[in-house]
Amino acid sequence: MTTSLPGRRSLIAASLALLALGGAHAEGDWPRGQTIRLIVPFTAGSGTDIVARLVAEKLGPALGTSVIIDNKPGAGGTLGATQVAKAPADGYTLLIHSAGHLVNPAIYPNLPYDTLKDFAGITPLASLPNVLVTSPGRFADEKDLVAQVKARPGGFNYASAGNGSATHMNAEVFRLAAGLQAQHVPFRGTPEAMTEVMGGRIDWFFAPMVSALPLVKDGRLKALAVGTGKRSAVMPEIPTTVEAGVPGSEYLFWVGLFAPAKTPRPVVDRVQAEVSKIMESPDLKARLDKLGAEPFTMPSAQFDKFLADETAKAQQVVKAAGIKVD
Repeated sequence: MTTSLPGRRSLIAASLALLALGGAHAEGDWPRGQTIRLIVPFTAGSGTDIVARLVAEKLGPALGTSVIIDNKPGAGGTLGATQVAKAPADGYTLLIHSAGHLVNPAIYPNLPYDTLKDFAGITPLASLPNVLVTSPGRFADEKDLVAQVKARPGGFNYASAGNGSATHMNAEVFRLAAGLQAQHVPFRGTPEAMTEVMGGRIDWFFAPMVSALPLVKDGRLKALAVGTGKRSAVMPEIPTTVEAGVPGSEYLFWVGLFAPAKTPRPVVDRVQAEVSKIMESPDLKARLDKLGAEPFTMPSAQFDKFLADETAKAQQVVKAAGIKVD
């Protein structure tokens, strides 16, 4: 029997409807017990990595599946970001990056991805104060650091966890505001930079509070100032860089969660909802407090707007500081 043209159209429409329902059902069933990989584009022990591990520990049980951390450091976080940008947009490969993610387009001219177009912002996770640290006995305080560096322009150096990283941006915002000339020395990650500061081979470093706090408490690093606009609850005695005498030197260091751009919206919304609950849970807030970090979440659409605005600000700092790939 031959099916008429209207009949064929009805069959096609019905088939498309079934496919759509199947896709919606599949998204509704996500993650179906499949392992989710959180790519962290920095070394283990970095501020971004520490936050990622706190999230992964609780996100797995919340979603009913396994969540693993996969550290992919290198090139200012662009190696790991590239993997996520090119990964299947199915919700099983996500990126936890820092504010430095928005700097990279300005310093890496041939990135294989578009920072805003190739990623869907899920939510920021936490704000992490950077703390200006030196080796004990190197400087009396921030004013002493500024005075010594101004007395010998170019005779001092400062570390970062890589070109364009949040630690680098904080250092540049401070350096520009204070009018200092010094040599930037990028490292593969935060632990390596802190080791060199403790050894006296690097003069100062804006280290993530979550990474530096244990070493400051042990007396192996000296904290001179906090890079954010307010003091840290875990180091209330340490002034901000502004309070210590350098107006305009505050910098917001945050860590956020991203997915490949075409990840289904129901999946993005599910992750955003679960992660927001996790970050605001009393248990996690208490653990963040001990590290000097604070929960920092927002809806996905608001996060995308935040990313666009912060990218423009980052590009201004890169231009003013003359940041380039070494």
